[in-house]
Amino acid sequence: MRLFATLLFAAVLVSAVPAEGAAHDDKIQSEEPRRKNVFRRVFDYFERSNIDRTFEKRMDFTFVGGPSYSSTTNLSLGLLAAGLYRTDRSDSLASRSDISLFANVSISGYYYVGISGNTFFNRDRHRLEFETGFRSRPSLWWGTGYEAAVNNAAATLTSKRYAADIRYKYRLAGRFHAGVSVGFDSSRAYRLSRPEYLDGERGEYTAAELGIFAEYDSRDVVTQPFRGCCVSVAGVVLPSWMSNCGRTLWRAEITAAGYLPVWRGGVLAAEFYGRFSSRGTPWSLNSQLGGGMRMRGYYEGRFNDLNMIEMQLEWRQRIWRRIGCVLWAGAGNVFGTDGLMLRRTLPNYGAGLRWELKKRMNIRVDCGFGKKIAGRRINGFIMSLNEAF
Repeated sequence: MRLFATLLFAAVLVSAVPAEGAAHDDKIQSEEPRRKNVFRRVFDYFERSNIDRTFEKRMDFTFVGGPSYSSTTNLSLGLLAAGLYRTDRSDSLASRSDISLFANVSISGYYYVGISGNTFFNRDRHRLEFETGFRSRPSLWWGTGYEAAVNNAAATLTSKRYAADIRYKYRLAGRFHAGVSVGFDSSRAYRLSRPEYLDGERGEYTAAELGIFAEYDSRDVVTQPFRGCCVSVAGVVLPSWMSNCGRTLWRAEITAAGYLPVWRGGVLAAEFYGRFSSRGTPWSLNSQLGGGMRMRGYYEGRFNDLNMIEMQLEWRQRIWRRIGCVLWAGAGNVFGTDGLMLRRTLPNYGAGLRWELKKRMNIRVDCGFGKKIAGRRINGFIMSLNEAF
């Protein structure tokens, strides 16, 4: 997906504009001040966007927007606001907090609004992570399970979903954290052309969840790590009295990611992710492979089931000034009560470009490729804020 292509192109050009010399400054001072045109204003705006001003301002925001396109959402218009701030501007050792607001509207009828961020308190002893959003999406649906995704004809489906997830972390000692989480998910399917793909399930499910987790995190910066690792184990319960799923459900998640600087401007990053759900989990709460974070290029939700395992290895390289690139390879597998089958493992690889919008906060454009189905290889474009992991 080439998101915000117009302004992003202008912003990248800023990276190629050299700093003006002293002789040029003298010449400017000797001339009458002239009003800047709109292109000069855009260049000046993005030229300063990656300077850390969190000690000077309560909230350092940068806005970017423009047209976008993807095979999932079609032609759309997007707006993104990325902000950095500090809960204590007198403490230079504390981590910066971040917040992202985004909205996207497509000619296909798709729209999405959301907000996410990380807030650090009391010299990083307390951390609050949050993500919430609402979307309405005309999409395709193949049913549940690997075989359905490969063999079924695509059905049309319009769905509306509201989801929220909030995590509180407390630093126990050193790099070790523990915490609790609360979440909410409400999904409803409209106008499904093949209702039989739901296997007798309802089209609407709502559930709240409560969770606990433990984590070891030595990353230098959360939004764009250069070194360190993060290992997290989480357990979530969805009580029957807090949902309309008809029973109490559970879910477990394991994440392990590491980052290693290999040479100047080069970082090697790797991640393992596992998500496992209890029997009886409805279609709307299944693990969904694909999207913008893992197994990039796969249509999000085409491969879905109770359980999912994914791995990815990525080389990140800064090319020049604020411009960088990445290459990655990975694999994933979705499975249900029939168990994990290695022959169903799905490949993934791709490449992308990076541009530093804020300090250690990239806009990324990725092109991912996957398994060939019915003679056609799965592929897709993704653009988002921050690294995929």
